[in-house]
Amino acid sequence: MQQSNDVLGLYAALFSGVYSIFWIVVAILSIIAMWKIFEKAGEEGWKALIPFYNYYVLFDIAWGNGLVFLLMFVPCVNFVVMILNYLKLAKAFGKDVGFGIGLIFLAPIFMMILGFGDARYIGPNGEPR
Repeated sequence: MQQSNDVLGLYAALFSGVYSIFWIVVAILSIIAMWKIFEKAGEEGWKALIPFYNYYVLFDIAWGNGLVFLLMFVPCVNFVVMILNYLKLAKAFGKDVGFGIGLIFLAPIFMMILGFGDARYIGPNGEPR
């Protein structure tokens, strides 16, 4: 009985370690993708490294006004605002609603596609600044 508990503990530790490494890699790739998106939009890439400020810049790229970011601090409203932000971000890079839906559900993957792909920044709401 003791041996089976030891094996379960080993499996749990192994799973936990692999799971943690997976999410660290996803976080690093997301930061790199955001860096590339910022550079495409004419912002400095290092701004992707600063918490909260990176979302201010992302909202500025998508909406043309970074202060909309403050709505992210309002409970329940933040959910809707982030969905709208992803849709506007897709439009700002000339992508359609389908790409925006991809950003909503698979943000890290679609941010990498946006950052490393051939998408070009048009401007907030798909209109040049």
